[in-house]
Amino acid sequence: MDQYTRNQKILWAIGTVVVLFYALIPVAWILSPSLKTPETIGDQSFFPSDVTFDNYSAVFEEGLGFNRALLNSIGIALITTVLALAFASMAAYAITRLEFPGKTLILAGALAVSMFPAISVVGGLFNVWRVVGLYDTWPGLILPYLSFALPLSIYTLSAFFREIPWDLEKAAQMDGATGMQAFRRVILPLAMPGVFTAGILAFIAAWNDFLFANVLTSTDAARTAPVALSFFRGASQFTDPSGAIAAGAVVVTIPILIMVLIFQRRIVSGLTSGAVKG
Repeated sequence: MDQYTRNQKILWAIGTVVVLFYALIPVAWILSPSLKTPETIGDQSFFPSDVTFDNYSAVFEEGLGFNRALLNSIGIALITTVLALAFASMAAYAITRLEFPGKTLILAGALAVSMFPAISVVGGLFNVWRVVGLYDTWPGLILPYLSFALPLSIYTLSAFFREIPWDLEKAAQMDGATGMQAFRRVILPLAMPGVFTAGILAFIAAWNDFLFANVLTSTDAARTAPVALSFFRGASQFTDPSGAIAAGAVVVTIPILIMVLIFQRRIVSGLTSGAVKG
């Protein structure tokens, strides 16, 4: 028996189209000027009359700093994700499996910290980082990213660890496995949907950050791609940078799209099997 009536299917289809249009129109809006020539970029037309890829080649020209900024974004986001998953998986496992007072308070604190406004701490970090030598360095960005990605990963992974039967770990230990071996070979593989979900969230948060990267960097040594775009003035001072900035924005968006397309099944599985459970 069909679960939905014809009218319900039509409403679901209309809703899906509206959501897709709302989500994709900003992407299409930024893609259009990235394909226009400098002569047609101000013609108020949505579709380019003369398609060109010169804007994409312009952003990668030497001397503009975008290549180094893109490398910084990839490296800093990946390191943040790996460290967040490594520490969060052990912390979430301990919170779920061990009995100690204040577990609920720690978990609630982790969620509260992940929602903390970044603007309230970035000013203090600016002064401290300059004193201790972390200003304008990769660790100077990775540490504040971890302070937000780690609590969120702990909260997400703890929901998955609670769904794994405790008897599986006991059975592995009865077969001779140590506590760490049981965690690494039995528990962690079962929690992989949650690990992927937490990893994607941590990577996207680090990749999209603008505030920390703008305040805590001053040169190409650690400046990330979103901040580099704000400094971008085009291939020369006589060139309208709108098309090149749009091309840079599309380039920065592509890694996130590729990641979501590759891991979409694991992300959906993770979000629906444990991440939304209390």
